[in-house]
Amino acid sequence: MLKILLIIATLCLGGCATVPNIEGPKLSISPLQEKFDNIKQLDGPAITIAVYNFADKTGQRKPSAKFSQLSSAVTQGAEVWVIQALQEIGKGSWFKVVERIGLDNLIKERQLIRSTREQYEEEKQKQLKPLKFAGLLVEGGVVGYDSNVATGGSGARYLGIGLTQQYRIDTVTVSMRIVSVSTGEVLLTVAVEKTILSVAYGSDVFKFLDMGTRAIEMETGTTKNEPVNYAVRSAIEQAVVEVILKGAEKELWKFKQDDAIEEKINVK
Repeated sequence: MLKILLIIATLCLGGCATVPNIEGPKLSISPLQEKFDNIKQLDGPAITIAVYNFADKTGQRKPSAKFSQLSSAVTQGAEVWVIQALQEIGKGSWFKVVERIGLDNLIKERQLIRSTREQYEEEKQKQLKPLKFAGLLVEGGVVGYDSNVATGGSGARYLGIGLTQQYRIDTVTVSMRIVSVSTGEVLLTVAVEKTILSVAYGSDVFKFLDMGTRAIEMETGTTKNEPVNYAVRSAIEQAVVEVILKGAEKELWKFKQDDAIEEKINVK
């Protein structure tokens, strides 16, 4: 009897210890921040690039074993991560991103400024600068979301005490291409897959006491699900890294060499 009570107390304490604390808002850091910082800088001026959209092309809904859900499986705002990745890679030395997602709002605001100046200000007021045009376009989107790619688990029970573990693997696929504005040619195409892991741990006790007239049952468990938004962002950022590397291989651009390397080449 004492042993069973100790087991129950242990399970209760273990279950309470796994409850996380609720944290306040914090800055969202790039999953590939270290890799971004290690990318060499561009040899030349930053490339002006535009992102019009980076849509969810899967049409998938959130997976559920019990009932169908109306919410989408992946984020509908993936272009936010594309823009941020382009701005941050190589410590901001590679790309200048021009606004295209909210282009209608931008044009309306410029028209409002122009109209106000014409009506209420002198004609010699400084004119608005022309909008920058992009040399490259980023196209693509989230093209795949496959749930239950792999499932499994294990468990054991001895003298009414059991332990279980279950897991499920989903996969998200991102495709990205770089298009030349002047020619319309697709210069680069990359595709990146990212797995999404969900794991559940559980333990339980089931015992009969007092000659089988009473029963004690106790369960505890935790579930950890990798956020889909985090996986999509990781895949997008890896796609941007692959674009940089692949473009260098095709000699579309060059990495800036270190001063020590340049000096060594000049000596030779």
